[in-house]
Amino acid sequence: MSLWATKSISVLRAEADAVGERSLRRHLGVLNLITLGIGAIIGAGIFVLTGQAAALYAGPAVPLSFILTGIACAFAGLCYAEMASAVPVAGSAYTYSYATMGEFVAWIIGWDLVLEYAMGAATVGVGWSGHFLSLLDFLGIHVPAKLTQAPFDFCTQGEFAAKVAGCTQAGWFGTGAYVNLPAIFIVALMSYVLVVGIKQSATVNNVIVITKVTIVLAVIVFGLQYVNPDNWKPFIPPNTGEWGTYGWSGVLRGASLIFFAYIGFDAVSTAAQEARNPQKDMPIGILGSLAVCTLLYVLMSATLTGLVSYKELNVSAPVALAVSRIPQLNWLRPFIDVGAVMGLASVILVMLLGQSRVFYSMSRDGLLGAWAGKVHPNFRTPYLSTIYTGFGVAFFTGLFPIRILGQLVNIGTLLAFVLVCFGVWILRHKRPDLDRPFRTPFVPIVPILGIATCLALMGFLPMDTWIRLFVWLVIGFGIYFGYSRKHSVLQRELAGLGGTR
Repeated sequence: MSLWATKSISVLRAEADAVGERSLRRHLGVLNLITLGIGAIIGAGIFVLTGQAAALYAGPAVPLSFILTGIACAFAGLCYAEMASAVPVAGSAYTYSYATMGEFVAWIIGWDLVLEYAMGAATVGVGWSGHFLSLLDFLGIHVPAKLTQAPFDFCTQGEFAAKVAGCTQAGWFGTGAYVNLPAIFIVALMSYVLVVGIKQSATVNNVIVITKVTIVLAVIVFGLQYVNPDNWKPFIPPNTGEWGTYGWSGVLRGASLIFFAYIGFDAVSTAAQEARNPQKDMPIGILGSLAVCTLLYVLMSATLTGLVSYKELNVSAPVALAVSRIPQLNWLRPFIDVGAVMGLASVILVMLLGQSRVFYSMSRDGLLGAWAGKVHPNFRTPYLSTIYTGFGVAFFTGLFPIRILGQLVNIGTLLAFVLVCFGVWILRHKRPDLDRPFRTPFVPIVPILGIATCLALMGFLPMDTWIRLFVWLVIGFGIYFGYSRKHSVLQRELAGLGGTR
């Protein structure tokens, strides 16, 4: 039984088009796909991580970090667009890897996507909690701090030496809190929306996207009028003595941190099996959302660091903090909090959607138990995988700090992008005859550049992030060789045992 056996693309397409008790409803049009991408991309990147990247790593040069990350994402996005049009099946990079590099690589990336989407939803849940509390404070409602923070936090020696906000000591330390209760609440609410149905989820997301993009544009347009150019000096602050904290190394490390902000177009590809015309609409949804959001990120990060000193931005609601310091902009604060609360909720919605669809695809192939592939008889959604994912995400978002969760998401996302770029390159050689409604230009140059830039960004992540990834993959290998390989539909077919579990 080969670890490198690939799944036929024709079989994947047939499974996606089949009608039965495990089939999903095709409700999503091109506008839904674009707004799904914007719903996932415009959220934590603008409302949370921009402040952290500026305060901890890049300083006022954080727009450069966004530009560098946008370039890396453009290469990966072009490869995702081709794969999504050629293999329009739920599962994103997991399914693409199964069709090009074999089952073992598919398992690695599927297990890696658990880290990406689940930790992504948990990270944004913490950011949502910060903005929700800011809105409550504005309304005169105060929730006890012990119920609104993670009980643990972590700071590097350089962050402690730089006296960044929240870093009371180096290393792990207790915060005195019990649990982040608002973060758990929003994860539970979005999980419920996803169980009810994909059409309802898309409608909720569309309304939220229109609202938050309008608010982001308002902050940019009005905020630029009150920018203090002195806050941009020096544009690239000198290094503090620790690699990756300010200086050019800080710009690059900031780019690796805010890579999390761009994973929305990746999440779009997980919904291919629920798109009405995936071959045509998926590339538009992926590349369109990426282009719009990159422009908004650069403008917003420049505005934010111009309104207030970058050293003050390491908070859970940096945009609200910045406008509150300018009396003429204080009227924007409730709108920012409303936009962030709604906007971050839509990110959680899309991340949970992506995670449950990856579980659904892995169950279909026998790599996970049948529970993950069960579809609700009325709602036609993978409801059990959605519910279990919600429980897991709620646990992490309630107990862990945002910077630790964000780093785990980034390294998982970058690994997924590397494998998708490899997949396009491999599939061009193995299946040059394959129907590709969208073709990545300049192959193999674009895939190679995508691989190189993503690997470079991975190199700028802290060593402890790599250690956590290694531990996560070791756990995944244990599950694969202990359960998944024995129950794999493809492996059983190769062994002549039939494709049932």
